[in-house]
Amino acid sequence: MPSHIPHYGRVSRLLHWGMAALFGVQFITAIAHFAFPDTALEAAVWGAHKPLGALLMLLIVLRLVWTVVDRARRPASVNLAASLGHLALYALMVAVPLVALLRQYGSGRAFAPFGIPLMPGFEGEIEWMTAVGGIFHGLLGWVLLALIVGHVGMALLHRRMAGEDVLARMLPRLDRGR
Repeated sequence: MPSHIPHYGRVSRLLHWGMAALFGVQFITAIAHFAFPDTALEAAVWGAHKPLGALLMLLIVLRLVWTVVDRARRPASVNLAASLGHLALYALMVAVPLVALLRQYGSGRAFAPFGIPLMPGFEGEIEWMTAVGGIFHGLLGWVLLALIVGHVGMALLHRRMAGEDVLARMLPRLDRGR
């Protein structure tokens, strides 16, 4: 990748920060569900978890496509660890909703986020699907949260290091660049 490119483009920044905000809300719903079960807070936010997860799944697919399309116009990675960290983030952003969709399908319940039918319901249950989803959705979700916290921490750490302000590459540009 070209190292002379100083910033990510507008579409990349929009996808990054928009998804960051949506993931923030998604993790708030999960924390409310697990830390405050059967409370007004959980009741107020938990219903948004599945539709928001479906939206995030769509956005990660768009983001992956955009990453490939825009590959030549992206800043170079700081180092191998950063590249592997980003790869792990992308893998988990795909895996977490995929195992949730597997569990949802296996449950036999219909799934229509935002009123858009994605999965029809059926009688019965496919136990291995619900088991895999039940085991891995939450576990991988918390691992994703830990990686996101690490990602933020490393961006802030690199911001402090001379000549490595990686956060500036993802911040809005004042010069109306791409």
